[in-house]
Amino acid sequence: MKGSRPEQAVLSRDTDMSKTENTRRVIEGMVDGLNDHRIADIGEFFADSFRWMGNFGCGTKTGLREFQDNWQRPFQEAFSDKVCIDEARLYMGEWAAAFGRQEATHSGKFMGVAPTGKRVEIRYMDFWKVIDGKIIDNWVMVDFPHVLAQLGKDVFEGKGWEAFDRGEGVPQSPGSTGMN
Repeated sequence: MKGSRPEQAVLSRDTDMSKTENTRRVIEGMVDGLNDHRIADIGEFFADSFRWMGNFGCGTKTGLREFQDNWQRPFQEAFSDKVCIDEARLYMGEWAAAFGRQEATHSGKFMGVAPTGKRVEIRYMDFWKVIDGKIIDNWVMVDFPHVLAQLGKDVFEGKGWEAFDRGEGVPQSPGSTGMN
């Protein structure tokens, strides 16, 4: 990269490492609460004004009520018998991160797809910031294209780059004409 480089890791640069164990307790309690399908009292773990920032398809929720009404309730309506399985968690001061999957039954309408009764895997990554015992920010990536593919809907219409892995098509390279 030519020239000056962008400043990196601004948000986590000054984290207070003495807060790591408190952050761990909050996140572990919150995941247990989600696995218990708690909605009304989930504010035990989240600040009232926290921000939940998801990828396209998930949206951004500002505040506990938007999170409950525009994420938790519709998600639990679409997917029952759900269990969250963090495959890895990392803790650093006021910061925590995890990736994993939820296993659930598609029992309600999801992104226009009528209930199928299929058991699905919902892959995700979460990054949290915890201040004074509450989550104040939550950055989220949920693999909705993978969920939809399990329900029979390919949002990439066969043009996802997995086709290259199967030898179907040739990936473009920098400087190519884009005609491959």
